[in-house]
Amino acid sequence: MMMKTGKILNSFFGTLVLFLLLNNSSFAQTVPVGTPVLDDYLRRAQLLGDVDSASSFMIRPLYPTEAFGIKYGFDLDSSVVDLDVSKVNKVFGKNNQGKFLLLPATAKFQYNSTYAFGVNDGAFIPNRGIQSILSVGAYLEYGPLSLQFQPEMLMAQNKDYKGFPIEHQATVLFYYEYMNRIDMPERFGENAYNRAYLGQSSLRFNFDEYSIGISSENLWWGPGRRNSLLLGNNAPGFVHFTANTRKPVKTKIGSFEGQMIGGFLRSSGYLPPLSDYRIQENPVLIPKPEDNKRFLSGIVLTYQPKWVPGLFLGYGSTNQMYRSDISDLGDILPVFNGRKKAQNIVDPTQEKRQQFSSGFFRWLSPEGHFEFYGEYGTRDNDRKMSDFMITPESGRAFTFGFSHLMSLKKPGHFFQISSEMTQTGQTIREDIRALKTWYIHDHVVEGYTQNGQVLGAGNGPGSNVIFVEFAWVNKMNRIGFQMERIVYNNDFYYYRYEASKDWRNKYVDLVPSLIGDWKFGSVLVNARLQYVNTLNYKWYLENSPDQYFVPGYDRKNFVGQIGVAYLFR
Repeated sequence: MMMKTGKILNSFFGTLVLFLLLNNSSFAQTVPVGTPVLDDYLRRAQLLGDVDSASSFMIRPLYPTEAFGIKYGFDLDSSVVDLDVSKVNKVFGKNNQGKFLLLPATAKFQYNSTYAFGVNDGAFIPNRGIQSILSVGAYLEYGPLSLQFQPEMLMAQNKDYKGFPIEHQATVLFYYEYMNRIDMPERFGENAYNRAYLGQSSLRFNFDEYSIGISSENLWWGPGRRNSLLLGNNAPGFVHFTANTRKPVKTKIGSFEGQMIGGFLRSSGYLPPLSDYRIQENPVLIPKPEDNKRFLSGIVLTYQPKWVPGLFLGYGSTNQMYRSDISDLGDILPVFNGRKKAQNIVDPTQEKRQQFSSGFFRWLSPEGHFEFYGEYGTRDNDRKMSDFMITPESGRAFTFGFSHLMSLKKPGHFFQISSEMTQTGQTIREDIRALKTWYIHDHVVEGYTQNGQVLGAGNGPGSNVIFVEFAWVNKMNRIGFQMERIVYNNDFYYYRYEASKDWRNKYVDLVPSLIGDWKFGSVLVNARLQYVNTLNYKWYLENSPDQYFVPGYDRKNFVGQIGVAYLFR
């Protein structure tokens, strides 16, 4: 019986592979998340009706060739690449099944004058001084097989800077209640930090709307432009298996997109600040386990109802746990691991998992050049529906935002206004006291991180952010002003200061920015200049017996960022 079953399976898979090999394929290279100029331009182009509005933009990286009919995925306005005359980009083989492209060469630079600042910047680390990422690569395709090799080289000065103040002695123990539940160092060692990554690379088998393979690309799930609750590009990409759609799959009831991933995360190997500090001869640091290999799996699905053009609905779920704790299928596939229970019941299996789920939507109107979107996430994935209906705010996080392009007198010129608010800080006292903060975990004590940086919303656990942008845009060109208010780890603030009734020293950044994107022929340039005005840095405020409202430990930081991409003709 087993031999017969094996023959049937072999015959089935053999027929499937033969069928897939006979299918024609097209360029399947992606536009990586965070690519200078292109990433933002493609979303604006959809709002203007210049590319197909069927794609949700809620599962990235995107495949412009498949999703939008663009001939070469990175040449979005078809002004650079022409295979008939190109000296570097070629087609070859029988029936031109083989294709070779040089991918854009990119260089990104970031400068911080005083202390580390920056989110959603890929392989960049928390750094004072200058750091850079250099990347160049190639895309090779033959039939249904494709190889995208786009490694990244990171070089960071990693200068010393003052982080969590030693004068903050009464707060160190509270601080380590969080640091012992997440891998999030302030500084990556004491010397210059240089690393090579696989970057935005992948090896895939592509057929029709689908693709399976191995990838190290940064992923972005959800509708947010500034933040994603589940997966964003705040940390370096990690090697993962992926099965995903390359464009919307059309059915009788609408279109679907989806992705399923599984891969291992890496720890930073560096300690938090003041890790040798002791209180009453007891160390504040609890060492992380030596066997700390973590497996992250996830699934995301979007749906565009046939009857409501422009509306996209989605659901995503991720599950993280130590490799040594994996015991059944529910530990690998998030769709099978919802162990619902009353909140007062202990479930040892579920408590070994760090889980997040979110539902999201995006509504766009190409005619009105407008989009509105939101994401609502929950942690643990163990609550019964009755509990959720009573206290939906428990363990929640959310993002809401919009963007609108208003026509100016000159054809093709627009004024863009956009705003986004993200909140991962909790509002229920019992959750804050129980350390039920997004991205930290009691059992998986590296938290929801890759190489020492949060995988989701970049400002870290318990943070609240509001952002607004005003800009002039014309095709790929953009000049604008942004303003951002960041409240860091609001859960820690209440956890530490509730007992003392001292409500003065929230840790807040006020960040005005000047931004610019421009295309010069084959060269794309984006730049950002930021002034970071920090109030009560690391929640520190020096008490004065004669005055209640006193200035905290306020600091200033100047940040400059430049990204350059060269498109090979």
